[in-house]
Amino acid sequence: MTADLPVSRFPVPTLAEMPDDIRERIEAVQEKSGFIPNVFLVLAHRPDEFRAFFAYHDALMDKPGNLTKAEREMIVVATSNLNQCQYCVIAHGAILRIRAKNPLIADQVAINYRKADITPRQKAMLDFAVKVSQSAEAVGEAEIEALKAHGFDEDDVWDIAGIAAFFALSNRMANVTGMRPNPEFYAMGRG
Repeated sequence: MTADLPVSRFPVPTLAEMPDDIRERIEAVQEKSGFIPNVFLVLAHRPDEFRAFFAYHDALMDKPGNLTKAEREMIVVATSNLNQCQYCVIAHGAILRIRAKNPLIADQVAINYRKADITPRQKAMLDFAVKVSQSAEAVGEAEIEALKAHGFDEDDVWDIAGIAAFFALSNRMANVTGMRPNPEFYAMGRG
């Protein structure tokens, strides 16, 4: 991957051009991770949508609950693969490896979660997430009862559905914008 390729087919503002709140958030991410994930730069093109996107992202991905942070990332990786979103598979695969403390899990989940070294509970979670992502109109009580049989409650069902649905939006925008994964993501959590 060469550094001279654009990160988006749309204009990407410089940090100096961004509203203060967005620039401050991006700088905080840069300080924590050592680089700026391209999703922040690409979405900064539309500040109001940036704010709404990350508010919903944070509400879904950072909340306490019965789903671990690694399980939330599993949902993103499995559904993003089916939506053919290179950016999200690579970026969230890196986060999954780190949160699960497992250098193999992201590749397994992305390629075929049914064969991955995960629990039956996690496979049921991903079965549901995939159905929400790919054919939400077919989700009914049978799918929800299957989740409950694995110990998930109503809030968990909402969270799984919300993450799958939100990242369907994210996947589509990443694909349409031509968002490129940062090179840093590829090695994260592998060593």
